[in-house]
Amino acid sequence: MFKRLFGIALAFGMAATAPPASAASCAARDSVVSKLQDKYSEQLTFGGLQSIRGAKSVMEVWSSKETGTYTILLTHANGISCIVAAGTDFFEAAPKEEAKGTAS
Repeated sequence: MFKRLFGIALAFGMAATAPPASAASCAARDSVVSKLQDKYSEQLTFGGLQSIRGAKSVMEVWSSKETGTYTILLTHANGISCIVAAGTDFFEAAPKEEAKGTAS
């Protein structure tokens, strides 16, 4: 019984001290952008400024029509970019246009 409790406590203790999973997806913006361009042929599609808890950051969507991949980056003021999401089968939605003609 003691060995089992000790083993469980050790496993949970090791899990608690591990770095967060999100830390692995953050790096200097230049290196992230370079990898997106070189490995996935992605280009900046659109972006915008946002405020999270008073801190300003830039949200960017990078995509490639060639590979169909996309990546969403969040870049902080200190120059560190974090990958928020990534995927395949990227598409652009065209805005709906009103049909021209006479009303019936």
